[in-house]
Amino acid sequence: MTLIFYLIIALITFFAFLHAWAKKDYDVSRTVVINRSREEVFNFVRQLKKQPLWNPWFKRDFDALLKYKGEDGKVGASFYWKGNNKVGEGIQRIVKTKQGRVFETKVLFVKPVKVNALTYTGVKEIDMEKTKMVWGTRGNLAFPLTIISIFYSPEKALGNKLDEGLKELKKILEED
Repeated sequence: MTLIFYLIIALITFFAFLHAWAKKDYDVSRTVVINRSREEVFNFVRQLKKQPLWNPWFKRDFDALLKYKGEDGKVGASFYWKGNNKVGEGIQRIVKTKQGRVFETKVLFVKPVKVNALTYTGVKEIDMEKTKMVWGTRGNLAFPLTIISIFYSPEKALGNKLDEGLKELKKILEED
């Protein structure tokens, strides 16, 4: 019985050490150049109702429940989603928008794990019909996500999805 007690204490100490050692903040972003004007790109990406067309997380559950509130593309507008275990449940709210330049949202994931994040989009005109866009997310990791991030970093977990979404967005906007 004493051995089991010491093993449990050692395991708890090990996980506490990993949690203390792990990086708690993350900021992952990707960039793409889209052959459209800055205004066209910005006006498309700021609309929450258009995110299912290009955001790869929506492709995990086509039957997810989506409810929208407020004037789409404006500060305060939000949407709620509830889907399968891959999509989970949460709410996204627009918190900042600078016309033609910056768009930020706060995201609260309720299920499968409670996480707060900030997503951001920045667009910059390269020339009249060419726009550089940055799409990213940043936030803090809580236990046990800090330990998981040691082995599967946010850069790896989120970066591929950001790349996938930007490729789809580029395809959609350049085909129109």
